[in-house]
Amino acid sequence: PLGELTTMWPSVAVWAGGLAVLAGLVATLRPFPTLGLGTRGRAAALLAAGLLTAIAGLAWPAPPQWASGRTLLDAAMPTWQFRERHALAVAAPPDRVYRALRQVRADEIAFFRALTWLRRGGRPLPPGILNPGTDPMIDVALQGGFVLLGEAAPGELVIGTVLVRPGGTATPDSALFGRSPPDGAVLAAMNFRVTPDGPGGSLVSTETRVAAGGPGARRRFALYWRVIYPGSAFIRRMWLRAIRARATGGPPGEPAAMLGPWS
Repeated sequence: PLGELTTMWPSVAVWAGGLAVLAGLVATLRPFPTLGLGTRGRAAALLAAGLLTAIAGLAWPAPPQWASGRTLLDAAMPTWQFRERHALAVAAPPDRVYRALRQVRADEIAFFRALTWLRRGGRPLPPGILNPGTDPMIDVALQGGFVLLGEAAPGELVIGTVLVRPGGTATPDSALFGRSPPDGAVLAAMNFRVTPDGPGGSLVSTETRVAAGGPGARRRFALYWRVIYPGSAFIRRMWLRAIRARATGGPPGEPAAMLGPWS
C-alpha cells in the first residue's frame, strides 16, 4: 500500500545510502579490491551514489492518508502522513491479552531501555516513555505526556501526544485530536487492538500515526521519522512479544507468528 511505501522504503533508502557513504569514505582511505572497491574512483562513485540515495529517502514525499472510520484510532486521528503497523498472533483469549497489554512493563520489552537511552542521547529525563520506571508502560505514557484518546476493553486502547505544539495556543492536548492538526503542529497517536483469532486465540496489533500540520512541519518531521523508523518498528515488535509473553506465560523471545506491517 502507498502508506507503507512512503513510510518504510524512504527509511531503507536513508540507512542504505548512509552505509554506502560510510563504505565509500573508508574505501577512499583503504581500497577493498575484493569488494569491487579497488580504486578511489570506485569508492568515490559509491560515496556519491549513497549520498544521492540518502537524500532521495529524506526528500521522499509524505502524502496525506485518510481513515476508514471503523476504529477508535480512526476517530482520534482521521488523517495522517506517517504510519507504522505491526501485529502478532497470541494463543490466549482477547480479555487475557488485553490485560497483558495494560500490565506489561518496560523491563519486559527486549532492548527497550537500551534503545530509549540511545534515543534520548543518554540524557537524564523526567519519568516518561523515554525514561520509564517500573509501572506498566501504558501508565508510564499517560503520566509522561500522553493522553488517553479512547478505550473499549478488551478491544482497543488509543493514546496520543503532541510532539510539536502550534505557536500561540493553549489548547488542551486532547482537543487537538480528531481533526486535521493546526499549522505547525505535529501529533502522534498509537493504539493497541485485540481481536479474536481462532478458537481461544487473539490477534494483537499496534499502529502509530503521525500527523503534521503544514508543509514545513511535514518536511521537518520526515527527516526525523526516516532516521528513527527502524528503531521505532523494532521496539513495537518487541512490545507485542512482551504482551504475548505475559498473556501466555512464555518468555518474550519465544518464536511466534509475527505478522508484517501490511497485515
